[in-house]
Amino acid sequence: MILWKRAVGLGLLSWLIPFAVSLALFPVKKSNAPLFETLMSLVVLVTAAALLKIYFRNRRASVTEAAIVGGLWFLANLVLDYPMFSYGPMQMTAASYYSEIGLSYLAFPIFALGAARMVRT
Repeated sequence: MILWKRAVGLGLLSWLIPFAVSLALFPVKKSNAPLFETLMSLVVLVTAAALLKIYFRNRRASVTEAAIVGGLWFLANLVLDYPMFSYGPMQMTAASYYSEIGLSYLAFPIFALGAARMVRT
């Protein structure tokens, strides 16, 4: 059974945490873009791990539920990013956004699915 309130609340955090860290690390992007991209990938993975642990606390992890929650978080990140990166200060084309940022959010469902499968075996 999916805990929708918890999933949505943590989904907002799945966007807010990497966003806040990216603001703090933004000067690194100007001086060393590859380092910034690597750090942000790690932030997304650590965020996924921490939030999944919170989501499944005191419950057995279900592979199906983990995939749905990870997918929800992926979609939440895209929806929350859209206004900023299409109209806001960043103004990126869709192709640029997905190649630089959007696809990295696939880490949420991939990590969730993999972690849940590991726990089940």
